[in-house]
Amino acid sequence: MGEENITEAEAALYDRQIRLWGLDAQKRLRAAKVLLIGIKGLGAEVAKNIVLSGIKSLTILDHTQVDEEDKLSQFLIPQADIGKNRALSSLERTQLLNPMVNVTADTDDVADKNDEFFKQYDVICAACCPSSLLCKINNICSENNIKYFAGDVFGYYGYMFADLGKHEFAEEVPKLNQKQESSQPDEECGDGEPAPKKIKKDEKETVVVKKEEIFSRLQSALDVDWSTTEIKTKIKRTPTAHFITLAIFDFMEKNKRRPQLSTSEEDSKQLLECRKMIIEKNQLDDKYLPENFIEHCFAELSPVCAIVGGVLGQEIIKAVSQKDAPHNNFFFYNGVEGTGMVDKIGN
Repeated sequence: MGEENITEAEAALYDRQIRLWGLDAQKRLRAAKVLLIGIKGLGAEVAKNIVLSGIKSLTILDHTQVDEEDKLSQFLIPQADIGKNRALSSLERTQLLNPMVNVTADTDDVADKNDEFFKQYDVICAACCPSSLLCKINNICSENNIKYFAGDVFGYYGYMFADLGKHEFAEEVPKLNQKQESSQPDEECGDGEPAPKKIKKDEKETVVVKKEEIFSRLQSALDVDWSTTEIKTKIKRTPTAHFITLAIFDFMEKNKRRPQLSTSEEDSKQLLECRKMIIEKNQLDDKYLPENFIEHCFAELSPVCAIVGGVLGQEIIKAVSQKDAPHNNFFFYNGVEGTGMVDKIGN
């Protein structure tokens, strides 16, 4: 991914952004080709945020149909489009957000795409996918130097994951401005000489430095054995939303679908079985995966989508523009507790 020149019209449209993160960062955004897999509530928030930032193109890939749950959080789909394809129904309103971005829809199933399909993109963001598919796409991205993101929202809970491989970025840090202050007239050393002049730190000045972060793949995070002595010391600092996500991942793999409001009674029983399995496998205390999570994990709630989608969109922009430190590698949101946390899980 390189840089593209900014036209006068784009310079006028993105004026505030250019002032915020610089012309070079905007040029990198202007050259970015992004694939968004899954456009339910969270996907709609991500699409909005990155299209408004001024990327080159966005492909919306989703083979599923609009359902009643989309009315809770999917603001890009007209309410009359129940039963129609999600990607096609979201296309018009997404394009209206920014006519300078090329927005297209793909109605194929992502599981049917071959590896070559993914190689045409600079960034891939997968939303609302089962963990096995997320890991498969992550591996393709990692092997082809494609920036990879994943995320989902389950009721009051949500997560974001990033794998940028070996990522270089620029960050502003306070500069030590070595201004000298004169000593007071009566300040003297023991030998009668004036006291040395002091160095004053001016925190208002900053300097841009280049840094680097190394990311790990999603599979390494899912493979963590929390029952080992070494890892157990980290459990207290790990958000409960992580273990809730693991339980829902297990449900999705077994049922080939997400927990649904229409089958909430039966799904709740299965989710408790998934919870039991996660606790026993990792020898967890019950408090790290509370039983009452099943009361708060259905559908995508609009406020939670806005928060997780805001973070996810922000991280995509930071990764493409190579500006500021990225979240390495998870962000978890717990709407029941009203908390959000960045955590690094995996090797």
